[in-house]
Amino acid sequence: MEIALKIKDQEKGFIQACIQKEKWAQRKLYLDYYSKMMGVCLRYAKNNEDAQDILHDGFIKVYRNIDKYKPGTSLTAWIHRIMVNTSIDFYRKAIRRRTDDLEQAFHISSWEVDVISKCSEKDILKAVQSLSPAYRAVFNLYVIEGYPHKEIANILNITESTSRSNLVKARIRLKELLAPIYSEYGKK
Repeated sequence: MEIALKIKDQEKGFIQACIQKEKWAQRKLYLDYYSKMMGVCLRYAKNNEDAQDILHDGFIKVYRNIDKYKPGTSLTAWIHRIMVNTSIDFYRKAIRRRTDDLEQAFHISSWEVDVISKCSEKDILKAVQSLSPAYRAVFNLYVIEGYPHKEIANILNITESTSRSNLVKARIRLKELLAPIYSEYGKK
């Protein structure tokens, strides 16, 4: 029992030093948990650099919130939870950037000559039918049926960003499929 109390008191002192922003304590915390938490971050990241970014952001959160840690509970589990949450935040930011890029791509591509309007219904139907099931479903629900991405996401059990992405990809693919037909009509 006496050993457990000494360890708990040592942990309290160590956490207090971290709260007071003692460099030696912050360095020890980082070094003690670096490899284990890097493993957590690597599971969520697509590469080593992203994992390093997540890890460093996570440690910043650990240092800022160390006063919320309750000594006697598992410090490893507490830091692990912060790293997982930081990884999820990183993923969400990446998805938002990707969605923004897709929205930009759509607006840029919509300025191009409208290939589809120059083709016959039969050509368009054939091209739409050649799309993958996922692209075809989103294209039909959005363009033909007029559903918003939120409803499409619920109907198809996908995310809104996946719906947007599939629509952009469907439009690009349709233009690729219909461009030769448009060129052929243009020659006549």
